[in-house]
Amino acid sequence: MSDTSRAHALALDARDPLAPLRKRFRLPEGVVYLDGNSLGALPDDVPDALDDVVLRQWGVDLIRSWNDNDWWNAPTRVGAAIAPLIGAAEGQVVCGDSTSVQLFNALVAAVRLRPGRSVILTDPDTFPTDGYLADSVARLCGARVRRVPAGEAAAVLGGAEGADVAVAAYNHVDYRTGELRDLAGITRAAHDAGALALWDVCHTAGAVPIDADAHDLDFVVGCTYKYLSGGPGAPAFLYVAHRLHDVFDPALTGWHGHQEPFAMEPGYRPADGIARARIGSPPILGMLALESAIGVFRETGMAAIRAKSLALTDLFIACVDELGLEVATPREHARRGSQVAVRHDEAHPIMAALIERGVIGDVRPPDILRFGFNALYVSYSDVVDAAAALGDVLASGSHRDPRFAVRATVT
Repeated sequence: MSDTSRAHALALDARDPLAPLRKRFRLPEGVVYLDGNSLGALPDDVPDALDDVVLRQWGVDLIRSWNDNDWWNAPTRVGAAIAPLIGAAEGQVVCGDSTSVQLFNALVAAVRLRPGRSVILTDPDTFPTDGYLADSVARLCGARVRRVPAGEAAAVLGGAEGADVAVAAYNHVDYRTGELRDLAGITRAAHDAGALALWDVCHTAGAVPIDADAHDLDFVVGCTYKYLSGGPGAPAFLYVAHRLHDVFDPALTGWHGHQEPFAMEPGYRPADGIARARIGSPPILGMLALESAIGVFRETGMAAIRAKSLALTDLFIACVDELGLEVATPREHARRGSQVAVRHDEAHPIMAALIERGVIGDVRPPDILRFGFNALYVSYSDVVDAAAALGDVLASGSHRDPRFAVRATVT
């Protein structure tokens, strides 16, 4: 049996090579923060960086900052900083706009790259936005959406219908259960069928190695406000494989993606390389906050982050097992992201009671308690303290307090 004692957790913390990075984040006293899979904690460098952007770059340098402070190149510069975190060589990632915009642009481009194919393959349980966008793109492009669970995608692609699939669009992790999908296998099956693959890595970027180049991925979209701690509403990123740059035909052709933006031509000529994935003026405040936030990743590597993530989630699962609760997250490392989902019919009031005690996670209906583990700042003692609080809430029945009956998390 695993040792779930606090003494053991403190011993693990004492020899954790990532433990010093915890000081790089502003974590409130008395709070165990296990919701970094929805909104990452504030990196300590960000407030000063934003002060500089607002007070000097905007306040003093004004419009000159597009050149003097290199605002113009922020989307590709920040994209280049994200690239190694998803296993991509430079020149394939651009940052800017929201996750929804990036998904829409990539989906349309994928369908356009496979003329004569009419199927967008996606998961029936995908994150709602992904499904809504797939339906919208299908209407716009004269395609149809086929909803197939991730575990069955490779078989469908290898069957008769595979020849009609333009793109297989899947989440790398099930946002509710934390199940890690077979990115490599589905991508291979898509390519064998002549289709493209689009991966939403919002719940794995910064927590799980993605290895975009090694797995020959086509398109990757990810948000930056979860494990990358870019801040609320931080801009998303888009990866487009080098081999697709010359034929990438995005739906949204804004002037920042033009070959010569300041020529102000009436017709659109796409820029070379990943720059053609740019759209309009980027959200500079959010972009430069993100650039500061991801600086912490230069002090470690994704392999070390993944190793600690698995150790943290292993420990939490062991603690939850002792409480006799059902774990919805796969136990196999190869099938687990960086969160643990626990099932309980009273999930909402339980989480409300936990939050009041300073243990912050979130809920997904109908019965999932989600606990996210960011290896950069979550400690092993946080894990056992959170589990102890969960056990105490259940044993005391404090979650049945009437004030928790209508209280729900908003993340």
